[in-house]
Amino acid sequence: MSIEIKSYNARFLDIAISQPYWLGRIENKVREYAVRQVQRGKLELNIRIRESSSNLTVTPDPSVALAYKKAVQEIADALDFNEGVPLSLIIQQDGVLYSDRVFDIDFYWEKIQPVLTEAFSDFNRSRAAEGEALCADIRNMISRIETSVEDISKRVPEMETIFKDNIRARFAEVLGNEIDEQRVLQETAVMLVKYTINEEIVRLRAHLASLNKELTSNAATGRKIDFICQEINREINTIGSKNQIIEVGQAVIEAKDALENIREQVRNIE
Repeated sequence: MSIEIKSYNARFLDIAISQPYWLGRIENKVREYAVRQVQRGKLELNIRIRESSSNLTVTPDPSVALAYKKAVQEIADALDFNEGVPLSLIIQQDGVLYSDRVFDIDFYWEKIQPVLTEAFSDFNRSRAAEGEALCADIRNMISRIETSVEDISKRVPEMETIFKDNIRARFAEVLGNEIDEQRVLQETAVMLVKYTINEEIVRLRAHLASLNKELTSNAATGRKIDFICQEINREINTIGSKNQIIEVGQAVIEAKDALENIREQVRNIE
């Protein structure tokens, strides 16, 4: 007996079981066991069994065989066919031979379950090793994003100064030297409310903290991380749309690249 397990990336849990047709009554037991082991992904289970002895019984029905023979003989006589009715023709007809496999579901399940347990044990060890490598890579990407956020945060005062200087320049174009400082301050305040990125930075830091927490505490973190990544992407895009500084643009590109790598890796996480 052998059991082979293959898994692929998938958004939801999809289990496909391949096994001998006469094990159909055990399929639900196998599926229930697999569901307890895996929460997400496409899983292929291939069960192979080679029996040393067959428990197949074959029962003949002579009356059905005689009926077929009589009918075939009548046709042969009508056609003046005198070679007789071959036995091979008769036994091929429906109902002449009836086969049945004696199947003890508990017996087969007792044989399959230990092998299934061992197969999933190996499978889970492999997944754990891969998961550790993925986790390390994701944490590295998070560090890249955190560095970008710090770089952006340092540029916030410079961005606000640029807003203020732009507003002052526009007033100067219209009014010349007769600039109303109070009006400049009012317009600057309005622009800062609209274009400041302080709130985005705060939310970004909170999302990154949540991301680190999920990697540490959640055993099945894939779907949650995907959602958090969407929120991080939204904040990064907003910062990019408000940006007027080359250095901030470069930090946004770096953060988006790291985030995209995380989202690629999340597809491999349960």
